[in-house]
Amino acid sequence: MTEHEQLLTQVADKARNTRPWGWPSLPDPLDAATLARAEGTLGFTLPPLLAELYLRIADGGFGPEYGLLPLLDSPPSGEPAAVVQYLANRESGREDPDWPWPEGVLPISHWGCGMYACVDCRSPRATVLLFEPNPGDPDHAWFLDAPALTDWLHSWIQGTGWYEEESEGMDLPPWPGFTDPAPQERIS
Repeated sequence: MTEHEQLLTQVADKARNTRPWGWPSLPDPLDAATLARAEGTLGFTLPPLLAELYLRIADGGFGPEYGLLPLLDSPPSGEPAAVVQYLANRESGREDPDWPWPEGVLPISHWGCGMYACVDCRSPRATVLLFEPNPGDPDHAWFLDAPALTDWLHSWIQGTGWYEEESEGMDLPPWPGFTDPAPQERIS
């Protein structure tokens, strides 16, 4: 079994055995047509691993804390799905240029209080970011949660993410991609 397949198996196992807040059960995985429709609406493709999570495991409802947002349809908690939230954030950034939302940065999980885990869908490794607007300074609202989606998933599986009680006080570095329009790691 490849490392990639092993990770998907571990995520599927944990997803079946944990239920984030507000999710009575694990939803069905997406079909390829729904994924294509979501990507068409977004104007970019999801990183392969993120797409596989939605296609093979479930349309949200698993992952750290509140779990992954559904991709296109609203979750049981009534929050917007990832695509809807992305479009709303982009529009809000156009209306308030002090709070721009980066292109290709898809919110995938809500942490509460306006905070989101996001995937930079244009980075080669699907960098996971934390958007934390609460201090009130847009230049200091973006943090690097994990250099790759694989790392973020491993942290969840192993219980070592910054959001775990054992990791309390863990500081995340700022995301250089927010202030640098063409960071080394981003691709077009």
